[in-house]
Amino acid sequence: MVSSPEFCFLQMASQLTVVKLIELGYELCGVYSMPNASDKNVPIRGFHNRQPLTNIKKLKAFLESMPGVKGHKKAVRALRFVINGSASPMETKLAMFLTLPYMLGGYGFCLPEMNERIDIPKASRELFGKSYYVCDLFWPDEGIAVEYDSDQQHTGSTHITNDSIKRNALGKSDIRVVSVTKLQLRNRAGLEGVARTIADYMGRRLFSTKSNFDAMHNELQRQLLWDS
Repeated sequence: MVSSPEFCFLQMASQLTVVKLIELGYELCGVYSMPNASDKNVPIRGFHNRQPLTNIKKLKAFLESMPGVKGHKKAVRALRFVINGSASPMETKLAMFLTLPYMLGGYGFCLPEMNERIDIPKASRELFGKSYYVCDLFWPDEGIAVEYDSDQQHTGSTHITNDSIKRNALGKSDIRVVSVTKLQLRNRAGLEGVARTIADYMGRRLFSTKSNFDAMHNELQRQLLWDS
């Protein structure tokens, strides 16, 4: 007997913190999976590529059919902050840092799209050689994209050139691109700088008046970065 992805999410609600449950939701709805202890063929990136096991719609429908079950309330709360389409564990962590509410230690941005197609204007397609691009995080209403620059995928002259062409093409579409490196993601000041840049582009204030934000953010860092 094996639990469905939807039932697994509900079952794990009684075992995980709400932060780790959200992270699990991203993985179930994403295009990657983490290896287990017996996996002898782990890629250098530390995770496997695969099709999504489920999605937000299916998870929501399952939870609605299981009221009163242990962990139901936490699962419903966690699902509010899950996004379809994450392509890596680090994309998940970045999205969670940026979008979780202040009370969970995040920066409280509204949920973006993840790895969705962004069409390039026809007039620019011949110039850049592509009709569309895909960005890690994208807020279409604000015209803001965030790209996680991993060590494996964004080093070397070819990757750097392609990244530059991509940013120029998106700029032609009036989309502002914010890049985030591994070092920034793991550094409080670096991550806050990224969040402030996004907030400035959106024309909003960044921080809540909650006095315990620092403690909550440190706890979020612990769960996402150091307990993984």
